[in-house]
Parts: sequence; structure tokens; C-alpha cells
Amino acid sequence: MSESQACIVGIGESAYARWGGIEGRSEFDLSVEAVQRACADAGLAPRQIDGFASYSDDRNEPSVMMMALGIDQLRHASMVWGGGGGGSCGALAHAAAAVESGRARYVAVFRGLCQGQHFRFGQFHAWSPHAAFTAPFGLLSPAQMFALLLRRHMHLYGTTSEQLAEVALSGRANAARNPRAVMRDRPLDLDGYMASRMIADPLRLNDCCLESDGAAAVIVTTAARARDLPARPVRVLAALQGSSGGWGSGMLGGHNMPDEIYASGNARRLAAELYGAAGVTAADIDVAQIYDAFTGTVLFALEDYNFCGTGESGAFVADGNIRWPHGGLPANTSGGNLSEAYIHGFNLLLEGVRQLRGTSTAQVDGAGLCLVTGGEAVTATSAAILARD
Repeated sequence: MSESQACIVGIGESAYARWGGIEGRSEFDLSVEAVQRACADAGLAPRQIDGFASYSDDRNEPSVMMMALGIDQLRHASMVWGGGGGGSCGALAHAAAAVESGRARYVAVFRGLCQGQHFRFGQFHAWSPHAAFTAPFGLLSPAQMFALLLRRHMHLYGTTSEQLAEVALSGRANAARNPRAVMRDRPLDLDGYMASRMIADPLRLNDCCLESDGAAAVIVTTAARARDLPARPVRVLAALQGSSGGWGSGMLGGHNMPDEIYASGNARRLAAELYGAAGVTAADIDVAQIYDAFTGTVLFALEDYNFCGTGESGAFVADGNIRWPHGGLPANTSGGNLSEAYIHGFNLLLEGVRQLRGTSTAQVDGAGLCLVTGGEAVTATSAAILARD
């Protein structure tokens, strides 16, 4: 391992709650707490942080974060442009580039989200630049927009509601083991899934992610500095962001993507580059944390990241492959966006670190490589491959 290779050396998070469930504390307050906890996990004083990275128009300005944390000097501040939750691993890529190039020593990557204090992502927002393309046709929420892609996948490949249910049930079972999970005390079985109300056909209530309040953070530095810190470092083998040509505004806008990639997560090219940069293949991945805004995005990612062929993801999950502990690719072992919390997918990155440290509540034996993905089916998605040190 290169002395300059980026490593995650600390993780931290606030409590997670249903939107509106955290009273008396601001989104900024929760974000500062997450960074402070990540620093404590890394054995660092908050003042040692000299860089920030975030995504999706995070409202916590670096200058204010700097003052709240007592930072001595700020050397790097960046925000991933566009892509919504697709930018989660893109923000990690910014941090990795900053420490590997020497521009910063310790970068805090974070996402704070309080849908109870600001707008809810599941609602219609007339100010959105995509609204002009979607609202005239009755597409007023992300669930309605994604439902079209998923229905196309079902039409082409015979994907079923029972196969979607497997994603929801697997994540909920993992959440039951996780004390941080919002849905830890809300068991779900197939009958309950099928009985849940339809949100946007074919998406039922339990096909849709939570709407949550909370914050999460990681600390990134070099391998050389990581050796002097108490926590077991996790190497960032590769972290990339990108989009296929022709995707345009994708599911959130015109729905005019090329037919051959319409029913997909827009990550096939990115996946090939990511594996190449990390020097591994899909067969080497031991565990995955896949952005599950909807159950169908997990199916799309399984295909895009080459765990199964195009159109085969429904059968792949139906065979138990994403189940913990015996599946070939245990996925979303904390409960994910569907059952742990929706912190715009950043909590998935923390669970990837826990798996490689050996501290997950649904630990995969011998986990050495973890794939983490940002939001699928968006303009610019991202992903990372993490490795046990």
C-alpha cells in the first residue's frame, strides 16, 4: 500500500429519526456532532481537521463548520455538483484526492439532513429545475419518476413484486439487529409487504426509503498518518463519479435516456472504471452497501456492477444472494436507506467501514472488500471500493 493512499480512519453519526423526530436541534448541530464523533473515533482533535467535502447542496457552510469545530486552518472545501444522493461516494473521492495530493491532511466528509426542518425529498417542489419536464405529466415525486424505469424492467425481464419484496425483507431483517436503525422494532414479512399501500405502481410503501433526520461523517487521511491513529484504517481502493452519455436529467427529468440503458442505474461504465481503478472484479467483492432509495435501485445496481446479467437481478435476489449471513453477496447489512435511515445514502458508507473493521451488527465473516454505491438512476452516480487494511 502506498504511503499516500487514502484511508478512512474515523466514523461518526448522530441519532437517526423519522423526519421531524429530532426536536430542539438543528441540522447544523447534528452535522457538527457527527464530525466530532468521527474525530473521536479517529483519535483526533476536531481542530486538526483541515478539509471538508459534502454533496447535494448540503446546507452546512465550511466557514461556519470551521468555527464551530475550532479548526486551526482550512485547506480544502468541496461540494459534489449535481446527482443528489448519487454524490455520496463522489464526496469521498474529493477527500481522497485532497489527502493523496497533499492539499489537506484530515478531511471530514459528511452529510446532514433534517427533512423535518427543511423540505421533504418525497414531496413535489415547484422550484426544482426538473419540475418543468415532469409535473405536466403527473410525475410529482421521485417514486413516480422511478416507477417508470422499474415498470420497464418488469416488462422486459419479468421482474416480480415478490422479487422486490426480497430486497425490502432482507434490509428489514438486518435493521432488526441494528440498534441505530429507525425500523429496528418494525418487523416485516411478505404478507405485510404485499398488504402495504401502493405509492406509485409498482412501488409499494415498503419499496420506498425512509424520510429521516440525522447526520453522518467519516474522516479521511493518508495511510502514513493512519498508522499513528488508534482505529483500524479502511483503505479507499477507488472512488469515482460519472454518468453515461445520453442520460441527461434521467428519471428526475425528461426520461429520454437511450432505450438500452433506460431500465438501469446509469452505472455500467462507472462500474467498469471503478473495478479497473481498484484492480478487482465483482467476484472479489465480499459485501455491498447499495443505495436503496427504492428496492428497484438495488436490482439495477446488481446488474450494473456485474453481480448478475442484465435482467437477472430479480432471480439473483430471489435465490437469497443478498441475505445475511449465507448469501453470496450480503447487502445493506445495517438496514440501508429502506430500514436504517435515509441520510442521503451516507450511512451506507459508514456501514461499509464497520464491515471491514469487523464491527457490524450483521458482520460478514472475513469481509475484505466492500462496494458502496451512491444513488442509482440519477444524472451522475458514484461508488467506492473499500478494503480491509
